Amino acid sequence: MGGGGRYIGAAERRARLALRQRLAPEAWADSPEEVAATLVALHGSDPATVHLAVGARLTDAARTVPETERALYTDRSLVRMHGMRHTVFVFPADLTAVVHASTGLTVAGRERASLLKDMAKAGAPDAAWLKDVEESALAALARRGQATAAELAEDEPRLREQFVYAAGKSYEGVHTVSTRLLRVLGVEGKVVRGRPLGSWTSSQFRWAVAPPHPELDVAEAQSVLLGRWLAACGPATEADLKWWTGWKVTDVRRALTAIGAQAVSLDEGTGYVVDGDVEPVAGPDRPWAALLPALDPTAMGWRERDWYLAPELRPSLFDYSGNVGPTVWWNGRVVGGWAQHPDGEIVWRLLDTDGVGREAEAAIAAEAARLQGWVVATKVTPRFRTPLEKELAAPPSPSGV
Repeated sequence: MGGGGRYIGAAERRARLALRQRLAPEAWADSPEEVAATLVALHGSDPATVHLAVGARLTDAARTVPETERALYTDRSLVRMHGMRHTVFVFPADLTAVVHASTGLTVAGRERASLLKDMAKAGAPDAAWLKDVEESALAALARRGQATAAELAEDEPRLREQFVYAAGKSYEGVHTVSTRLLRVLGVEGKVVRGRPLGSWTSSQFRWAVAPPHPELDVAEAQSVLLGRWLAACGPATEADLKWWTGWKVTDVRRALTAIGAQAVSLDEGTGYVVDGDVEPVAGPDRPWAALLPALDPTAMGWRERDWYLAPELRPSLFDYSGNVGPTVWWNGRVVGGWAQHPDGEIVWRLLDTDGVGREAEAAIAAEAARLQGWVVATKVTPRFRTPLEKELAAPPSPSGV
C-alpha cells in the first residue's frame, strides 16, 4: 500500500468502475453520446469496438447499431479521430478541440516531418508540392462531403503518386501519397473518418473534413482532458495517466497541479482523484456481469491493472503488442473471455473461477444472450486477435473426433 491521502482499495475501485464506466445495469446509458461523454473516449482503431462498447452499456441494446451510426454519421455528435498515443478514438464532438490541442499537435508535427523526410529520401516532390496537393484534396473533400482516397484521387490525381519507403531495407515498401497524407491530415485535425464503405464492422472508411473547432492553449487543454478522464477513471497512478495520455511525465504533473488533483493511497502506490472525489463510493445494488469487446476503454483504461485483472490471465487475453481481446467481467474484475463461432454464436469461457458461482454464470449467460440479441449473426472478428479469442472462435470439432 502506497502513501498519500485516504486509502482506496481494490473493492472500492471496482465499485467506482461499475458505476462510472456504466457497466452495472443501474448505470446503463440511454444513448451513445452518454456513453462517450462518460468514458471520455471509445477506442476506434477497430470499428466494431465502438458499437460493442456502446452496446454493453446501453439500456436498449437493440438500438446499438442505428443509434451509434446516427451519432457518428448523421448528427456528428461523436467524432472518430486520432487522439492519445497516436491512436484512433471516438470522442464527443465538444471534446475534439481539447484532444487536438492536448495530444494531437505534437504528434502531428512529427508525422508531417516524417512524411517529408521519407519523400525527400525517395526523390519525391518537396513540401511546397505536398502543400499544394493537400489544399486541392481538402477542397475536393469539402465539395464531396465524404469520399474515399480513391474518389479524392479522381479529383486530385497527384494523390496517386508513389514513393519508395526505406529503400534497401528489409521492410522496404511503396507508399501512395494519399495514404500518408490523409493520415497526417487526420492527426493534424483537418480530416476525420466518416461512414464506412460496408457494415458497422468494416475497416474501410470514407473521409470527411473535420468540424471546425477553436485553437486552445496546450496546457489548458491538457488540464481539461486529464480532469475529464480522472473524473471517470480515478483513482489512477501517475504511470496510468502518462500511459493513457501519451504525454511526458512533466505534462502529467503540471496538469495534476492545475486541476488541484488530490492524492490518495492505492495498493500500487500514490494515486490521484479530482478535487473532492475522496469520499467512499458505494457500489451497485447487486453484482453484475459484462461482456466487453477487444480494446474496450475500461479494459484498456489503466496501465496498472492488477486490481481488476489477474496477471496470470494476461497471456490468454492480450496479444503480443498489449492489445486486450474480448473479456468477460464479473462484479468488477475480468474472469474470462468470449468470441463468436463462424455461425455468429456467442461463446465464452471462465479463466478465473474464484468467487464465480451459479449466480455469476447465470448473469454472464444473460449478458451473452443480450449481446447475441442485437449482434444476431453479424460476424465480429477483432482486428488484434488474442489466444483465447482465436481458440473460442474456431469451428467446433465434429462429434466424436
